[in-house]
Amino acid sequence: MIEINLLPGAGRKKSSRQSVDFGALVAGMSGRMRDKFMIAAVVGVVVGVGATAGLYYTQDRQEAALEVRKDKAVRDSARYANFLRDRYHAEAVRDTLLRQVNIIRSLDEDRYVWPHILDEISRALPQYTWLTLVGAAGVPQGGNNVVVTPKVAEDTSAAAKKRARPPKRLDTDIPKDAILVRLMGRTVDIQALTRFMTDLEASPYIVNVQLDKSELAVDQGKEVTQFQLTLGYSRPDTSMLRRVPLSLSVK
Repeated sequence: MIEINLLPGAGRKKSSRQSVDFGALVAGMSGRMRDKFMIAAVVGVVVGVGATAGLYYTQDRQEAALEVRKDKAVRDSARYANFLRDRYHAEAVRDTLLRQVNIIRSLDEDRYVWPHILDEISRALPQYTWLTLVGAAGVPQGGNNVVVTPKVAEDTSAAAKKRARPPKRLDTDIPKDAILVRLMGRTVDIQALTRFMTDLEASPYIVNVQLDKSELAVDQGKEVTQFQLTLGYSRPDTSMLRRVPLSLSVK
């Protein structure tokens, strides 16, 4: 049987499936890519990724180099710590021996203090002048105990340990007592007293000659000038000292 469709516009139903037009899609994207803002965004992303990768690579290399340097520094620190400990021990032994030598030298130099003083006083004593007293003045001698090793104060605080400072050195200098001498005497000539003081000042072993008092007195019915002097002993340079053996001839 033959059917004839007499309705205008009536025909075959369209298919529900629609095909994708790839050409139009590519054309739309190329049009968008031509937009300057889109280009800038893409370039920024690419630059950011490249910079991140470069920084990661650079930091990785720096970390490896720092690790190598740290290991070398730790080894050097251990080696130098042992070296410094041996050096401080050697310096402590040296300072101890040097202090002992200086003590012996100081005692040897001060053996001739009073012979020098008496010799200079006898040399400078003028005529018609005599002494009634020669003795030590001021603080007693031997107040400084030079034999005992002085204590070295150590800083045990946490900050000092952190600084790792070297230990304090032992003082090798030997303190010496100041020696003062008091002279009492009499003279019949006041100018002789002035000359006596001048000659004492010229001695390399005597300094700071001071006249404590001067007054008139009577000795065996004669008028004399009684005086009192205080003077200090000066330790001269060892190059000025000349030691000779003492000898006594027996007849």
